[in-house]
Amino acid sequence: MDRAETLVRWASEAGFDRAGIASLEPIERGELLRRWLERGDHAGMAWMEQRSAERVEPRRILEGAKSALCVAVQYAPLAGAVEAEGDLWPRVARYAHGRDYHNLMGKRLRKLAKRIRQAFPGSETRAYVDTGPVLERELAARAGLGVQGKNTCLLSREGSFFLLGEIFTTLDLAPSEPLADLCGRCTRCLDACPTGALPEPYRLDANRCISYWTIEHRGAIPEEMRQGIGEWVFGCDVCQEVCPWNIRRQSPAEQPDLHLPPQRAELDLAGLLALDEESYRERFRGSAMQRARREGLRRNAALVMGNRRDPRYREPLTEALEDDDPALRAQAAWSLGRLGARSVLAGARERETDPAVAEELDRALQVAAEPFSTGT
Repeated sequence: MDRAETLVRWASEAGFDRAGIASLEPIERGELLRRWLERGDHAGMAWMEQRSAERVEPRRILEGAKSALCVAVQYAPLAGAVEAEGDLWPRVARYAHGRDYHNLMGKRLRKLAKRIRQAFPGSETRAYVDTGPVLERELAARAGLGVQGKNTCLLSREGSFFLLGEIFTTLDLAPSEPLADLCGRCTRCLDACPTGALPEPYRLDANRCISYWTIEHRGAIPEEMRQGIGEWVFGCDVCQEVCPWNIRRQSPAEQPDLHLPPQRAELDLAGLLALDEESYRERFRGSAMQRARREGLRRNAALVMGNRRDPRYREPLTEALEDDDPALRAQAAWSLGRLGARSVLAGARERETDPAVAEELDRALQVAAEPFSTGT
């Protein structure tokens, strides 16, 4: 068994579902990254502009690096993956249901990297999990873990519900065989995106992406994006849910640490909106959902309440109008407008001193007067 096969086997023993070896020549799609940034498709994620040279020239990541051991963890099939998402449970991207994958995979990678260094004295390693200036999907495609789908996710015959990591090494390893195209003429992901974030194959415009607005963005969400976000409180899986390769996958993912734990499974939208700082830290400790922060999750819960237009949410939204966070008050106003809560909105408008929230309340009052609204 050669060194490449040995490292792939060790990756399997470390708990990774798939592994392969990538060479470290400059990234062929480097020009596409440059154009993506120039168009502003990265929205408010300014960190994508940093260390761009290392992103397209992966040898710069580690002095003397010659190869990368790329790994993947399958986190959910489509079948049975939404059993926890009942009538009240907020929709959350499947990768964030359980333990933070950065911590889970990072620990495994560090142990694996140590094993490599011990077995090959003098070699150096550096591990990443969705961190650092690494174009993970490009390297994973080189390593034969999948190919880029038209929704920009890495796609294999096992679907696209998997997480990526890599270990850069100074070992010179034989690269794995890449896969061929799996999308063909299919455009289901592009057609299904509710906000038009996939304007053309292989291009994601984060300015229209539900995951960007519900996770990365701070402050109020623009009004033109709110209805398209639908019932997503954190992230979005729509473009993956419609993919034929995910629909065909029926076997469950064997990663129990990534399953939804009881302390979050019991949270409905009202419970999420009412989270104080202590409860937030307790329930979301070690969760990838911390990326959105407490204020982002509460804002998103208020938004989804407006999209559901359920009278049950009038009381918690009314309480949110008294919150210290202006972004939450603005979002609650929008949602109460869709519930037709004119008297509540009018009272809040008299008390509001923040100009931006006051404008939101004025618009909500106009919406509340429209015939399609519910409530009184």
